[in-house]
Amino acid sequence: MRRVRAISAVVGLAAALLIASPAAADTPVPQPLDADTLNLGESSDVLCGDPSSSTFAFHIYYNSGENGSYRNVGYSVYDFDALRPGDGHTHPLKFCYLGASSPWPGSGQNIKNNAASGENTHYKYVARVYYYSGYKGNQDAMGPYQHIDQFRNVYNENASFQWTV
Repeated sequence: MRRVRAISAVVGLAAALLIASPAAADTPVPQPLDADTLNLGESSDVLCGDPSSSTFAFHIYYNSGENGSYRNVGYSVYDFDALRPGDGHTHPLKFCYLGASSPWPGSGQNIKNNAASGENTHYKYVARVYYYSGYKGNQDAMGPYQHIDQFRNVYNENASFQWTV
């Protein structure tokens, strides 16, 4: 019995070390793509809360200079216009609806081909916004803790987003 406990303890310690190993820390930042993550049509602290306190590390803005409505993104998005949250339909990713009595510019509009600036608050990964869906074409890249006040290559012509190392 003592031997079984000792083996269980060793196996448990090995599992804990694997979970906390540097290799596990190198896994990509993207979050699962599901209906709660997409939060279609609703606001939440993660998606539409203050970008400085969101756990999602990429912030895409309707206007230049990180102004207007925005959306916090924590996962790679293959096509801003065709998200598949598991309900069998595609949905466009939209800017958050902000400003109840006086909506901010871009509130509720589709992100595809409407974004002018972005910010990456991740400590490690590069945030890339692409001209075409599927992570193709011209792109603007933001390293860790960088922002672009006005996209140069994908200004109002943006279709996908990807985290890279």
